[in-house]
Amino acid sequence: MIGEDSLAPTLLLAMPQMQDPNFARSVVLLCRHEDDGAMGLIVNRRTDTRVTSIAVLDPPPARDNGLEVWIGGPVDPQRAWLLLGYDPGTRGSFEVGHGLYLSASAGTLRQVIESEGGETAAQRFLLGYAGWGGGQLESELAASAWLTADVSKSLIFETPADEMWQAAIRSLGIDPYALQMGSGVH
Repeated sequence: MIGEDSLAPTLLLAMPQMQDPNFARSVVLLCRHEDDGAMGLIVNRRTDTRVTSIAVLDPPPARDNGLEVWIGGPVDPQRAWLLLGYDPGTRGSFEVGHGLYLSASAGTLRQVIESEGGETAAQRFLLGYAGWGGGQLESELAASAWLTADVSKSLIFETPADEMWQAAIRSLGIDPYALQMGSGVH
């Protein structure tokens, strides 16, 4: 679904009946949506682990801004992504939409870790991603497993992780507690 038919970029909001623990109450930034499948990053699964405790950079960073690890999804959990709310101006970074940039570059990671921003900046280090095969996401949407919402940088970078799902649903004018429980995807 390239071009006009693509849902990306958008936010996918898990419906209350989503029982898969990887996606319950999740907010997913859908980064790619094509005929052969879709890829997104869960943006509301924060950990208490600092990036510098798991990232191996040689030489070690000159400074540690306190950036923390987020869980981007259950697929390929060893793969790391930087989601930035600004253009880092580095090679290997690309815009996924609405002023959001993705990178998997060690150079960009070093730049981010050594910056003064830390958790107060529009920066996320995510491990893993959410992936769907061709037609899978469309089936889940048809089964009412997800709501869709416009991408909001302020929601992603300024809303506390534990409040993001509810805030995203409320941004649609919907009370999350009034959503009808149904069969959905398990």
